[in-house]
Amino acid sequence: MSDLFELHPRLAADTFLLADWPLCRVLLMNDTRFPWLILVPRRSALRDFDEIFADDKPVFLHEIDLASRALRSATSAEKLNVAALGNMVPQLHVHVVARFAADAAWPAPVWGVGEAAPYAPDVAQGLMGKIADLAQADGH
Repeated sequence: MSDLFELHPRLAADTFLLADWPLCRVLLMNDTRFPWLILVPRRSALRDFDEIFADDKPVFLHEIDLASRALRSATSAEKLNVAALGNMVPQLHVHVVARFAADAAWPAPVWGVGEAAPYAPDVAQGLMGKIADLAQADGH
């Protein structure tokens, strides 16, 4: 991993650290309305997907898939939204969001909808533990 990797301050402020996987730092967004993981490749100065090194792309896709499966299992999500926007935070990161027909934004995207409802620390830890256990059982 690059010694120059530094998590963008906005991502650090809005999330809990779940794990460091071989390529990505895995974060839980601090918003109970939407169970939401963010994967950030631990490489310096990446802004867009096409900047990922060729050797890292299969790992990146595998980790997105693993996060998706673990989040779906942990939350019984009806739908998963996977996106890399980067308009507000230029550092490359991928959102994996568990969605439900009854959630606060359905069927629209989650960005810019209402105010975040922060997790109680024990609830965040419980969800992160469940996701980590599922990812580990799935081979990570």
